[in-house]
Amino acid sequence: MNYSRQREAVKEQLKLHHDHPTADLIFAELREKDPNISLATVYRNLKLLSEVGEIQKLSFVSGADHFDPNTSNHYHFVCDRCGRIFDVPIEVTKDLDMRAEDFLPAEITGHELVFHGICDDCREKQAV
Repeated sequence: MNYSRQREAVKEQLKLHHDHPTADLIFAELREKDPNISLATVYRNLKLLSEVGEIQKLSFVSGADHFDPNTSNHYHFVCDRCGRIFDVPIEVTKDLDMRAEDFLPAEITGHELVFHGICDDCREKQAV
């Protein structure tokens, strides 16, 4: 993959986030720094970066895809109220893959696990 100033800018902007932003948010932030960048450029570069494994594309949330600069194998939590996505820092277990294989006529090569619930911020707003 050849170097691209705009691709590097997209990747660096994503690294500033811990909240798994959408392409639209990355575009809005980059547009403030570079008015010539296009939404298509942001989408194209996020797609390419996810295809080569430099970022993760998260498609398990309804609506737009979200992106994660953390490429390690990890779980996520989605707030059902506000839609925010959080990393869940627990060990990803291969034991689950082996146990699932006992019930399937298949070889499991991995799994995705997403927790759902209400985040603390939304719970606090609800309590007020």
